[in-house]
Amino acid sequence: MKTFAFTTLAALAISACAQAAPAPKVAATDAWCRPAPTGALAGGCYVTLKVSADDRLVSVETTAADRGEIHTMSMDGGVMRMRKLADGIALPAGQTVALKPGAEHVMIIGPKIALTTGAKVPLVLKFRNAPPVKLDAVVRLPAMPGMAH
Repeated sequence: MKTFAFTTLAALAISACAQAAPAPKVAATDAWCRPAPTGALAGGCYVTLKVSADDRLVSVETTAADRGEIHTMSMDGGVMRMRKLADGIALPAGQTVALKPGAEHVMIIGPKIALTTGAKVPLVLKFRNAPPVKLDAVVRLPAMPGMAH
């Protein structure tokens, strides 16, 4: 009987240790896209992310454009430079990471919809560890500093 009890307890302990840790949770807030003129080849979208465990935003999908990409923007001698981030964006646990104008952001390439104020752009954010997050980014003008929102 003692052998059976010991075996059962050992099996339960091994089973508990073998279970994977829960997937990180992602909070995605304030998703929006900038309006673009008719015929624009691309558009910029922004979102604020916070994860429960270290993770990485690795890709973006959308049905509203040919493809979504993760980009960064910088200024170099008065010239704006934009480049795709092939490795995505690191998301440290518990820290807020804002994808925003003038920094890291989502580019939608080849829009299939008009990026006019009020339109919604469906995005699927994909992470290294966390499950995908689906959201609608509303097309709007950026908030002006010092103005009522």
